[in-house]
Amino acid sequence: MKKYEVILQDLEKKIKNGSYPPNSLLPSENEMTSLYGASRATVRQALKVLADNGMVHRRHGFGSIVIPQEKLLFPVTGLISFKELQETLGFEAETDVLYFEPVTINRDLSALTTFPIGTQAYHVLRRRKIEGKYVILDRDFFICDVAEGLSAEHAKASIYDYLEKELQLDIAYAQKGITVDLVTDDDKKFLDLEPLDRHIVSVKSVVYLQDNRPFQYTESHYQVDKFRFSEFARRQKA
Repeated sequence: MKKYEVILQDLEKKIKNGSYPPNSLLPSENEMTSLYGASRATVRQALKVLADNGMVHRRHGFGSIVIPQEKLLFPVTGLISFKELQETLGFEAETDVLYFEPVTINRDLSALTTFPIGTQAYHVLRRRKIEGKYVILDRDFFICDVAEGLSAEHAKASIYDYLEKELQLDIAYAQKGITVDLVTDDDKKFLDLEPLDRHIVSVKSVVYLQDNRPFQYTESHYQVDKFRFSEFARRQKA
C-alpha cells in the first residue's frame, strides 16, 4: 500500500468515527507531515482524494473542512463494484439475488443493452440492504460468452471479483447516464420505499472491455433520499 493510501485510510476512519466531526478542520498539512512521517506532496495527494470523494472541502490558506455526510456518497465517475464501494465507504450491507437466469436478447433488450439481437446473456436482479432497509435495486445483463460460468453465488458475493480474478477479464470503462424516474412495479415490490416515494434515481451503464467490446448493461435504482452522487469537476482554463 502506498504511503498516501495509508494516510487516506486513517483520515477516512477518523472522519467516519467522529474523531474529526462535520464542519471541523483537519490538522494542517505541516502537522500531518509530522504526524504521518510523510512529505507534504504525499499528504496533499491523500487530501486531494478526500476532496474528490466529497469528504472534505479544501480552502486555500484556510485548511480542509470536513463535509457533513447525511447521505451515502456514491461517485458518478469511475468504475467500481458495490463490494469495493462498501469497503471504501465502510457501511454494512447485504445482497439478495432475486433473479438469475439466461435470456436471449430480443429487439427491446438490444435497444436497451446495445447487445446484438440473439445474444445469450445472464439476467441478474439484486437488491441491496443498507442500515436495515432495501434501498438499491440492481438489474444487470452480462453476455454469456464473456462472463462464462457466472453463477448466482458469484452474484451474491461479487461478480467483478469472479470476472477479473477468475476469468482474468480486463474491464476498462463505462458509459453512464443518470436520471430521476418514476418508481417501477419492481421498485415497489423489492425496495423499502416510503409511502410518498414516487421517484427513484436511475443510473444506467454500458460497460466495456479493454478491446472496446460491450459486455455488461446495468440499471441501478436508488431510493432518492438515501444517497447523494458526486463528481469531481475542474474548471478548464481558456
